[in-house]
Amino acid sequence: MAGTEFPDQRGRTVIVTGANSGLGFEAARALGLAGAKVIMACRDAEKAKAAADAIEGDTEVRSLDLADLSSVRAFAGGVDGVDVLINNAGVMAVPHGTTPDGFELHIGVNHLGPFALTGLLIDRVRDRVVTVSSGLHVLGRIRSDLDFERGRYRRWPAYARSKLANFLFAYELQRRLSAAGRPTLSVATHPGLAATEGQRRDTSLQGKILAGGRAQSPRMGALPMLYAATAPGVVGGTCVGPDGFMQRNGYPTVVRSSRRSRDVALAARLWERSEALTGVRFAVEPL
Repeated sequence: MAGTEFPDQRGRTVIVTGANSGLGFEAARALGLAGAKVIMACRDAEKAKAAADAIEGDTEVRSLDLADLSSVRAFAGGVDGVDVLINNAGVMAVPHGTTPDGFELHIGVNHLGPFALTGLLIDRVRDRVVTVSSGLHVLGRIRSDLDFERGRYRRWPAYARSKLANFLFAYELQRRLSAAGRPTLSVATHPGLAATEGQRRDTSLQGKILAGGRAQSPRMGALPMLYAATAPGVVGGTCVGPDGFMQRNGYPTVVRSSRRSRDVALAARLWERSEALTGVRFAVEPL
């Protein structure tokens, strides 16, 4: 797979969360063009339906609010089988808030929601799970006691923490799948610096820097996600990102994430805490 080309997806079903805009929409559009059936899992069904109308191919809109674990369970209950699950949806640098289940918004929407969704679906995912993170994970810190609420709230560190959690989860999932002898892959990805809707809305200094002239288009930003989801040679437990300077832009390739994101002990603690918080235990049993 090079540039914007990737394998024929006819006969495959892909779930893309947050597929109504930005990177998720671009991924759904490309997958639809390639012949996949795309399940657009979105919080706002009306916006998703409008987006689906602009996509060529077989699309289906289903409601999913990752902030609400009851919505996650309802969505998962309606899925019979899927080739690829793309955990793309998330929030970025939002003011302090909590989910209906009482979690800080970033950790709730960006990590715990996808964690629960993946756990509920893992026995029905035939090929791979793709978890979308961010280059800003390098700024993330997760306390040894995994207390996500301690200290003064700052939205960018909260976002970075949730993106670090994405990497820790993706790599730990692959370790558990491999230990069980399961063929399903878990792949992490990040888009580099892409001009997404969330970045355009942010008026902070950090947001203005991120939305600067060097940001690539959402269509380019979606390429690593598409590569991770479709390339036959991708290895589980790796990260796909842009090949440009500091992984900010360019075409997809396997890249290295931070040392902290590969902390096995921290990943195991995060996994156990996530199971306790969500009430979801993964059915990753040996074949």
